[in-house]
Amino acid sequence: MLGLSMQGFSQYRGDDDGILMQQAARRDSAAIADAVNGWWKVSMKDHSSRITWWREAKFGCFIHWGVYSVPGGEWKGKKVGGYAEHLMRKEKISRKEYEEKLIRTFNPTEFDAEAWVKLIKEAGMKYLVITAKHHDGVAMYPSAIGDYTIACSAFPRDPMQELADACKRHGIRFGFYYSHAFDWEHPDAPGNDWDYNNPGGDKNLFGGTNWYDHHPELVPKAVKYVNEKSIPQIRELLKKYHPDIIWFDTPHKLPLSENIRILQAIREVDPGVVVNGRLARSAAVSFGDYKNTADRPTEFYPVEGDWEAIPTTNESYGYSRFDDSHKPLGFFIQLMAKAAAKGGNLLMNIGPMGNGLIDPRDTLILHGIGQWMSKYGESIYGTTALNRHEQYWGVMTRKGAQEYLHVFHWPANGRLVVNGISEIKNAALLGNRELLQVKKIAPARWEIVVPAVAPDPYNSVVKITTTGGEEPVMPRLLATSGQANTLLAFDAEQQGKGWAYGDGKAAKYYVHRWSSPTQALRWQVSTTEAVRYKVKIKYAADAGTEGVYRVLADGKGGEYVVKPAAKGESIVEQELEDISLAPGNHVLQIAPVRITGKELMKLFEITLTPAGRQ
Repeated sequence: MLGLSMQGFSQYRGDDDGILMQQAARRDSAAIADAVNGWWKVSMKDHSSRITWWREAKFGCFIHWGVYSVPGGEWKGKKVGGYAEHLMRKEKISRKEYEEKLIRTFNPTEFDAEAWVKLIKEAGMKYLVITAKHHDGVAMYPSAIGDYTIACSAFPRDPMQELADACKRHGIRFGFYYSHAFDWEHPDAPGNDWDYNNPGGDKNLFGGTNWYDHHPELVPKAVKYVNEKSIPQIRELLKKYHPDIIWFDTPHKLPLSENIRILQAIREVDPGVVVNGRLARSAAVSFGDYKNTADRPTEFYPVEGDWEAIPTTNESYGYSRFDDSHKPLGFFIQLMAKAAAKGGNLLMNIGPMGNGLIDPRDTLILHGIGQWMSKYGESIYGTTALNRHEQYWGVMTRKGAQEYLHVFHWPANGRLVVNGISEIKNAALLGNRELLQVKKIAPARWEIVVPAVAPDPYNSVVKITTTGGEEPVMPRLLATSGQANTLLAFDAEQQGKGWAYGDGKAAKYYVHRWSSPTQALRWQVSTTEAVRYKVKIKYAADAGTEGVYRVLADGKGGEYVVKPAAKGESIVEQELEDISLAPGNHVLQIAPVRITGKELMKLFEITLTPAGRQ
């Protein structure tokens, strides 16, 4: 392979040499990775100082707002489902019509940056990321590059500057989302296959996702777009607004070479700006300051290092007048604690309306989160993960010698049992100076006497003081009465190779690629009493999932056939035989007997519900 120096890489503009072009096109080219490796390591030398504020913040606000927010999921009297910000692509609206009907008429007279930022601050959010340009290609600020900008609209102001100023006044870190790889207005950018017949769109032209591997002769067009629009506008944003963070998406639409060139341009202008992990990544390396998990998560798969999840209040990121699927307040309060417990940040999205007002449905959620954060924010900000400390009642976060018990399921008997803590010096409800009674009941296991009524309906926090040392990893303690124990596949120990995680969405928080008889999932658990448990398993089944499996407790258990999903469904919940566990430690395992399809199953979880003492 021909190695590319960083200098040659930067100067590449579409050389007609076939080998060079092919290597520059390939997303996972070893030549490119080798060429940029040294430069990337140098660019990461300031990583720790650059990302310190982000690690402390933990909770931010993502805002999808654009000219698409005016129709709000409706076009010419028709309801358009899915992501409202994808209106142009879904309805195949021409560049000219989009400009005439949406850009030129855009006039959010109710927009008030001060009101937005105050609401976000009161919700406990520490940073704000807003769409400076989404996939429709419209700059939501008066850009000097191109003519697809709100400078052409009926709105005479710069909302990005107003938000940047308001954030500065209120101590909120400010940043931009910028769609660098996907642009539906530019004739040379990937994505628009209705006006321009370009790759990267729904028609899967020129080989589909990896079009640059199949048709390297098209790479010069993408290079032209990057040179004419992406890099100039990103530089413009950095120099004009001085953001703390810049957030990118859909890197697979461009070859890795172009993504790396954009990252290099950013570092040349501002070495201190935080860059997320969706600008440039190969199969082995993410070139950003932190990793991004999937959109709209309900659970989190294991991630090493810094990471961030991006839930949204309903199912659309941009405002949709039709989408009433807003999750309950408790979902977000618990999701934030789950993220912090696993060492991640939550960048929660809202979609303001086209008139400039925040959707009242979002406002209600933000107010509720703010009320919780005003009492319990200490247990989120600046905390770190307590690895493999799953508790049947909730999750735990840590800040030095202080550990925080996020109790989702308040104990009815007033006895909160905490597992895996070496020493508890004292305990109290967070925000209350009155100490709670603490008793050691086994090695690294404690009982805390708590009030009969939970202080919070969604997540009550108990603060404990410890020695601050390393905590032991112990089997997960199971509830022996009342509450069900849900063991996520994400938290299982994996035996064998070849596993993969689903993205964490409601229909995909599973472990899959279960295709070998050597693969098994296991959980180490513990009980304080002899208990019989009802067992239920949840998995996704499709045409490729088929086989027989065992559910074993300490090596003993029954065999079960993988059931197909009901018509029109993809998820199976199957009740299995009860299991009985004596006091002590146990190993629960799911293993294949026979795999007769492409894979055994896509496992979400197994639930053990106490059914009586033995």
